[in-house]
Amino acid sequence: MQSIACGQLRKLRVELQSPVVYHLPVGDELIHLNPLLGQAISLRFIGEISCLHCGRKTKKSFSQGYCYPCFSSLAQCDICIVSPEKCHYEQGTCREPDWAQKHCMREHIVYLANSSGIKVGITRGTQMPTRWIDQGAIQALPVYRVDNRYLSGLVEVICKQHMADKTNWRKMLKGEVEAINLVERRDELFAVINTEVDALVDQFGLQSLQAITAGELVAINYPVLSYPTKVVSKNFDKQPLIEGTLVGIKGQYLILDTGVLNIRKFGAYQIELSA
Repeated sequence: MQSIACGQLRKLRVELQSPVVYHLPVGDELIHLNPLLGQAISLRFIGEISCLHCGRKTKKSFSQGYCYPCFSSLAQCDICIVSPEKCHYEQGTCREPDWAQKHCMREHIVYLANSSGIKVGITRGTQMPTRWIDQGAIQALPVYRVDNRYLSGLVEVICKQHMADKTNWRKMLKGEVEAINLVERRDELFAVINTEVDALVDQFGLQSLQAITAGELVAINYPVLSYPTKVVSKNFDKQPLIEGTLVGIKGQYLILDTGVLNIRKFGAYQIELSA
């Protein structure tokens, strides 16, 4: 095999086509992965991790690519990113108010997706359909438009009383996912949470939260030659050299005939890619 890129690994970049187009950022290179399907590749961890934010060398990666000082101080690593209903911006304790204004105090979408079965999720309006692809969803449907991330979290909390908010990543990677009538499920959801959502509208205002009754259903097709019958997870910390034939790409995972690698998990790792 020949080395084609060496440098810091970052999350896969995606483009909604049929199938999804994937590029892998490695250092200054952006490698188009779709043409490598069916070919032998290797990814070798060269023993260095550099923080995605400040570039500081770190022995351990926190929150998918940050050193501990950045993990402890950046708003994008705070608990409210995982649980937006815990937003504390209004209390004056946000780690980075300017960052929050740019990323949190803007329109968000509450959506239904089918990645390993139906789930509810949230994303910034500008992140559709990237967010859905990153989760490996084969279908997605926006259901609410809200003013900010905090409010989207409150709506999500209501919704997840009736459905999952997590993806079973092993089931997703096996391709064991049947199509769901998301429009029908959306209407059922509207009916059961109507009272609670109306209470949020009364609290935050009519324009702050709006149901999307004519949202477009998005179907997503991934570049996968074959799915694994058993999912074996690869880990650079345990196995610095990962090799195999690239048989698929789904979500943020490379599917090799030897196992699967979560690229996002190892953001900031310095690697050499060969094919």
